[in-house]
Amino acid sequence: MKLFKWLGILAIVYIAFVIFFEGFILGYLQPNSVPDYLKDRVEVIELGITNSSGDVSHRRVAGFEMDGKLYVSAHHWPRGWYHNAVENPEIIVEKDNVVADYIAVPITGEEFERVAVGFPLSFPVRFAMGFPPKRDILRLDLVSPKSER
Repeated sequence: MKLFKWLGILAIVYIAFVIFFEGFILGYLQPNSVPDYLKDRVEVIELGITNSSGDVSHRRVAGFEMDGKLYVSAHHWPRGWYHNAVENPEIIVEKDNVVADYIAVPITGEEFERVAVGFPLSFPVRFAMGFPPKRDILRLDLVSPKSER
């Protein structure tokens, strides 16, 4: 019985850690900066996505470029922004103080595998995120530049 008690306590501590990591570290801190060890690979971009009610919501995510194309990855538990972007793919992106129109394209197959291998989620990252569901990746195709900020 003591083993089950300790396993239960360990599970509760782990769940609390995941909630803290997802909610505070990624939900609050990540949108404002990228850790130094990732700055040469990813950057924070802001997405303006229309939801099913027609309202535009803004979400800051880590974007990354590969082969001259811009990608964002939904690899956490909360991913409503991803589903909204798939349903309404005409989005607004602010990147490097430039606001532009993009089309969000879900990628699959060989392109997905290539991008996922190029930007893998390590075991420690997946552990900290509570082993989220399979990631989804969007390619953001530029439609037309809007303006500089």
